[in-house]
Amino acid sequence: MNVLFLTLSIMENINERGIYTDLVKELARRGINMHVVFPRERRTGLPTELTINENIKFLKVKTGNITETNFMEKGISTLKIESQYLKAVKRYFTGVRFDLILYSTPPITFEKVVKYFKKEHNSKTYLVLKDIFPQNAVDISILKNGSLIWRYFRLKEKNLYKVSDIIGCMSQGNINYVLNHNPFIERSKVEIFPNSIKPVERVAGTNLNNVLYEKYNLPIDSTLFVYGGNLGKPQGIDFLLNIVDHFHEVNNGHLLIVGSGTEYEKIRNHLDTVKPQNVSLYKKMPKSEYDQLLELADVGLIFLDNRFTIPNFPSRLTAYMEYSLPVLAATDKNTDFKDILKESRSGLWSESGDLKAFIDNAKILSNDKRLRNQMGMNGREYLEEHYDIRKTVNIIIKHL
Repeated sequence: MNVLFLTLSIMENINERGIYTDLVKELARRGINMHVVFPRERRTGLPTELTINENIKFLKVKTGNITETNFMEKGISTLKIESQYLKAVKRYFTGVRFDLILYSTPPITFEKVVKYFKKEHNSKTYLVLKDIFPQNAVDISILKNGSLIWRYFRLKEKNLYKVSDIIGCMSQGNINYVLNHNPFIERSKVEIFPNSIKPVERVAGTNLNNVLYEKYNLPIDSTLFVYGGNLGKPQGIDFLLNIVDHFHEVNNGHLLIVGSGTEYEKIRNHLDTVKPQNVSLYKKMPKSEYDQLLELADVGLIFLDNRFTIPNFPSRLTAYMEYSLPVLAATDKNTDFKDILKESRSGLWSESGDLKAFIDNAKILSNDKRLRNQMGMNGREYLEEHYDIRKTVNIIIKHL
């Protein structure tokens, strides 16, 4: 059985853990021949290339820059990607007939690729919906509702939904939003396919890696709050900077920010100006080293801009749950992610922009180790029950 997986996620190292690498490996473990297509951005200087690892083939397609670039370049590169992918797949996977086309958003511009194989191979098509675009861009004022470019991307979004046999959403809130705003979609073709990973063995939380403490200049006796991930407009960076300015109010707390994105330099410049004593910022680091930092951490942080009307569901939640970290979140009020925190009893939530509520929650977690440990254990148990890819992959396999 052959599956074609189209993604923007960089998968140069299949051994790195994550929601897409773990999905691909689990499908391959079930005996499925996986054909993974992902971009090699122009900045790498590398050509299109096909590599093979057992029953997984990786087609790395040379594209324009899509990440960590300006909106214009990202937009042009995104528009070109479906023709670049289709050309590469036809060339490198000649003679392969695909039973399933699996594709994730972003981007929403895979329609032509999906439609081609649906027609020529009679393939089943499955959309893994991780991003509701262009509305998310409208929410944070990147696109103007009703503009020409908005109408173009909205049409592409609708066409992608129409060509998809099944749409896998991250949560019930996502399902409700998609159906309410796209009444042409049949309810029967939408289901929950959550962010999932293959969890590592349970970590005791007693890692005292002095090398990392020294390397990142972290105080051993402080409560370590870690944010790891994208540093862009969706995270509501102005509110994060407000937190930076007031984090000294959290007794014995240290804030560690690890990531990259369009707003990284803005954060760096702010820290250089304010020079807070209990806040650190580092560029994105190797996944293995970041995982070691999570073993040292006490609390995992999640931020989303409070203007979002779409129910985003942050993928980094699974990483925090995996390492039994309680979650401290500040997001928009529309996401049902906050309901999962409440249901799992794995963290504290406040609306993004409410500084007092956030600092108060940080103080609670900083001062109560027993509460942190209990919430961390609750999160780990919830992950094993609901977000283990060895279980959730069956949601996709049942359609084959």
